[in-house]
Amino acid sequence: MFQSSIIEKCKQNDRKAQMQLYNQYCQGMYIVAKRFLKQDAEAEDMVQEAFIKAFSKLHQYQAEVTFGAWLKRIVINTCIDALKSKNQQMVALEEVHLKVVDTDENDKWLVDDAVTLDDIKEAILKLPEKYRYVVMLYIMEGYDHQEISEILKISEVASRTQLYRGKLQLQERLKQVKNGTRY
Repeated sequence: MFQSSIIEKCKQNDRKAQMQLYNQYCQGMYIVAKRFLKQDAEAEDMVQEAFIKAFSKLHQYQAEVTFGAWLKRIVINTCIDALKSKNQQMVALEEVHLKVVDTDENDKWLVDDAVTLDDIKEAILKLPEKYRYVVMLYIMEGYDHQEISEILKISEVASRTQLYRGKLQLQERLKQVKNGTRY
């Protein structure tokens, strides 16, 4: 109840409530933005921009999902839009060139103990963008292929294929780390 009353006050343009909501979510949203943007200042700017968008569109929030999930989606979209506008556009694959990849979603792969979390993050950041975003949204953010297709404006087939190929490249990079070589 407490959260919904703050949101209602925010909808009425109550600045104190908006600040309270901002303080509650800003650190978590910064962590999300930092996964997409390398520069601290750029991540901070995108979080600010996302909050501005969220407050201006708060009337559209229907509590179908938690406020945090709704805001996270805005942060991710804002970061992806910023990357696109910096001419770091994702290369769209032609549907004809896509091979439908049906992998068992429960198919888990293990990482060697010698590989650290930082190694994994670094390997993900070095993936080609068309794979990196899908891998990040799927593995790190927990989105499904339908949500990823909506966020990145690609088909679900493209999402599945890019995830499969991204995982293959990620596994290969992590094997190199295990063997003591760098990619």
